[in-house]
Amino acid sequence: MGAARINAYLVCGGRFHDMDFARLELLKLLHEHENIRVRVAENYSDSAAIAAADFLISYTCDVIPPEEQQETLEQFVNGGKRWLALHGTNSILKFVKGKGWTAPRAAPKFMRLLGSQFIAHPPIAPYRVEVSDPAHPLVRGIEAFDADDELYLCEYAEGNHALLHAKFTGEAQGFAESKWREEKPRLVLYLRSVGAGELLYCTLGHCRGRYDMQPLMAEYPTVERGSWKLPVFYDLLRRGIRWASRLDS
Repeated sequence: MGAARINAYLVCGGRFHDMDFARLELLKLLHEHENIRVRVAENYSDSAAIAAADFLISYTCDVIPPEEQQETLEQFVNGGKRWLALHGTNSILKFVKGKGWTAPRAAPKFMRLLGSQFIAHPPIAPYRVEVSDPAHPLVRGIEAFDADDELYLCEYAEGNHALLHAKFTGEAQGFAESKWREEKPRLVLYLRSVGAGELLYCTLGHCRGRYDMQPLMAEYPTVERGSWKLPVFYDLLRRGIRWASRLDS
């Protein structure tokens, strides 16, 4: 008799990123486990399907669930399930002429659940990712590495357990909140307890294709793959999937 079926729900959608690429890569990783079966959506609107899932994965940008869907998500985690949240899941973006990209604090409950809200990032350039808690199973054996990715500058809720971090002070050009002078860890991977459940957030994973900035521009000049070029990122994703699905329990 085979292993018991595990039901995953993958939310992958939003703006300014190559969602086709990210969706395919995540599905390939999930497919490494024959007992994990996956439903896929672009948002959180199917509350019944989410509630029925064993674990949730999200890779989104500027996808904010309305209040009733936020309640479903909070109940999902609070009731004992796990959520692997990736990259721009914590983003709200609005462009304001003369200011640049702003991060409206329009969904405080959702951001508290996630443990952070994206505010800005400096221009994409390699940065050092350090291990915050080398003894933790999710990062045990991983050495510091360089990521050519968006370095997320966020506001954080209380209660996040840092697993990976980076350091940054300077300018986040193009964003309304551009000045980041305080020397403090910028969390790259953290774990968060929510009631009887847990949430694991990884800010790595930027990707963009040539057509993903429409309608702002007809064609983006380069294809960006960020940390998807790094074996260590796939290692982190595999560990995250095993954690979320409780395959290591």
